[in-house]
Amino acid sequence: MRILAAMSGGVDSAVAAARAVEAGHEVVGVHLALSRAGGTLRTGSRGCCTIEDAMDARRAADRLGIPFYVWDFSERFRDDVIDDFVAEYRAGRTPNPCMRCNEKIKFAALLERALELGFDAVCTGHYATLVDGAEGLELHRASDAAKDQSYVLGVLNAQQLAHTYFPLGATPSKALVRAEAAERGLTVAHKPDSHDICFIPDGDTRGWLADKVGAERGDILDRTGAVVGSHDGAHAFTVGQRRGLQLGVPAPDGKPRFVLEVRPVSNTVVVGPKEALATAEIAGERFSWAGRPQEAGDFACHVQIRAHADPVPATATLAAGLLTVVPETPFDGVAPGQTAVLYDGTRVIGQFTIDRTVSAVPADA
Repeated sequence: MRILAAMSGGVDSAVAAARAVEAGHEVVGVHLALSRAGGTLRTGSRGCCTIEDAMDARRAADRLGIPFYVWDFSERFRDDVIDDFVAEYRAGRTPNPCMRCNEKIKFAALLERALELGFDAVCTGHYATLVDGAEGLELHRASDAAKDQSYVLGVLNAQQLAHTYFPLGATPSKALVRAEAAERGLTVAHKPDSHDICFIPDGDTRGWLADKVGAERGDILDRTGAVVGSHDGAHAFTVGQRRGLQLGVPAPDGKPRFVLEVRPVSNTVVVGPKEALATAEIAGERFSWAGRPQEAGDFACHVQIRAHADPVPATATLAAGLLTVVPETPFDGVAPGQTAVLYDGTRVIGQFTIDRTVSAVPADA
């Protein structure tokens, strides 16, 4: 096949490209410039897509003997990922920019260009596996549960999966990938993995949002509507947060209180006991299927609501354009805007953006 290898400058994408070459494919490397004002250097494991990352990707491509290009996707990244991130926070939701980047950039914009140029597939260093099932191609978890990235790939549809190549999915551990990189003479063999949000490399999400959204003083309420404190901007809070609440009125039972809800229209934050974070139901209208579409009605599944959360047995219902999920045991601290990925064993069924949550603990309890 003609393979376009997305090379981030990290060890995973470099080894994935190397394996594609070794498998006999015609491989071309590409690094995506996602910021027009990218930093020159990384700070440890913070950030990505810097000039240093582009240079690391180029060195890996040179070592593999494959052509290499840098493509400017900064405008698309700004529109589809950064602006979306800000808009979601303004609406009181908690978005996952990595999901949006996979959906809109790596497996949409990049894949579209790759197909236009005559490539058969895009190769990445994600840890996930593709399986030829009885009803078509299926997305499954990786062999290494600790590195499995099927959750952030849950946004991919059947057409995208058909043109995707994940060479690392069956690798038992990340340590083996690093060892292989060292054996191949790749200088990124021991480069730290990137963490945090790539376009906020200093990790100060609250400060970054304050600059983008603006800080406006508002009230912190308890579940009865009583004012128990104040804040400098609702955007700085997420469901489940405990620290930094600055409450002036202690809880009647003296126990810590947590953020239960963020209301951007009134610029208020609702807090309450930890028990009230238990979520008995989630639902959303923005859903997609990783492979064959799911028929309307009820179906059993496991649901994962964060990248490294444990999957929870649940019953899902698809009806009238709404996907509703009721877990066997309540979720803990779910926020609108998060992504719920549905599984059948190791197979990804699909995903949806959570628009509505129902607490397992009534407000008057």
